[in-house]
Amino acid sequence: MSKTNKLALLPVMLCFFAMGFVDLVGIASNYVKNDLQLSDSTANVFPSLVFFWFLIFSVPTGMLMNKIGRKKTVLISLIVTLFSLLLPIFGESYGLMLVSFSLLGIGNALMQTSLNPLVSTVMKGGNLASTLTFGQFVKAIASFMAPYLAIWGAQASIPAFGLGWRVLFPIYLIIGTLATLLLFSTPIEEEPIEGKASSFAECFSLLGKPIVLLSFLGIMCHVGIDVGTNTTAPKILMERLGMSLNDAAFATSLYFIFRTIGCLTGSFFLRVMNNKLFFIISVVMMALSMCGLAVGTSKTVLFVAIALVGYGNSNIFSMVFARALQSVPNKQNEVSGLMIMGLFGGTIFPLLMGFASDGFGQVGAVVVMAVGVLYLFSYIPKMNNK
Repeated sequence: MSKTNKLALLPVMLCFFAMGFVDLVGIASNYVKNDLQLSDSTANVFPSLVFFWFLIFSVPTGMLMNKIGRKKTVLISLIVTLFSLLLPIFGESYGLMLVSFSLLGIGNALMQTSLNPLVSTVMKGGNLASTLTFGQFVKAIASFMAPYLAIWGAQASIPAFGLGWRVLFPIYLIIGTLATLLLFSTPIEEEPIEGKASSFAECFSLLGKPIVLLSFLGIMCHVGIDVGTNTTAPKILMERLGMSLNDAAFATSLYFIFRTIGCLTGSFFLRVMNNKLFFIISVVMMALSMCGLAVGTSKTVLFVAIALVGYGNSNIFSMVFARALQSVPNKQNEVSGLMIMGLFGGTIFPLLMGFASDGFGQVGAVVVMAVGVLYLFSYIPKMNNK
């Protein structure tokens, strides 16, 4: 890495923090539902918008990067995100919040697609997977902060300026503005794109390359297991242990705790350990977790299982994403768009799990996630050692 690109790591990591703003949609949708007296189906439109925009904008963003560069694309994503955070300061009508969350989803789709390849530019191929994993850890900090900021604002534990729970928006707006200014003022050396920009057809034709297609499916499985665990873990505790929803909600917190620990420690292990070996360890942990979630009937077994899938799944995205980028080095922007489009798996898995749990109880939902884990076992031969 050059001295210039080393300095670029700070604003890039702050951009990862801004990427985590999207996770405020969970707590925010609950407050909007309560304030506007919305039904569950109406309130659930907000979080579902996030995955929808990944499907629409991921590949076009990869093409945009070819024309204007990765840094400029990240800057555009930050500007869109800033507008999304600005709107709720002026009110929380349903229409206003719908536009705000739509912009938040669009901005995050652009950011996820362009920021990861920008890391590749900054790192110049060195320690890419570990750096992406550390970025996910930084992102998780923003995800953790959002519920607490909203609660503190609602309880007037911090100066809320009459905004109540919505004080989290101006706080994140300030941090997002700082990230934008720092990235804008930091020079980043980008190599020119060779040849003409790819068309839509040429982008999707990359799925004809086995490693790209297998990586795309791997990302879908990772996100499906992630969203599926958050949805199903509390239900399993209620079904097996007779817990109330308030008590069982701890399962989601436990998952995120170990996912965050996994991101932090994984950024170290991926520097000192054979990548393929660490991938195998991660998938084995997830497999053990599926066994525990499927047959466990004690609190200890179920909590250990939730912790295992949280840690095991924390580094899968970074390793698969890095492998895909390295497989087609002259088409990294297009590959990034395809990989981020794979986040749409976060809608497919829960849908299948819902049908399975209706027919067979929560064990049916676990079986659907287990299929995703089995697929990740098949991906092991495709992983590089470094």
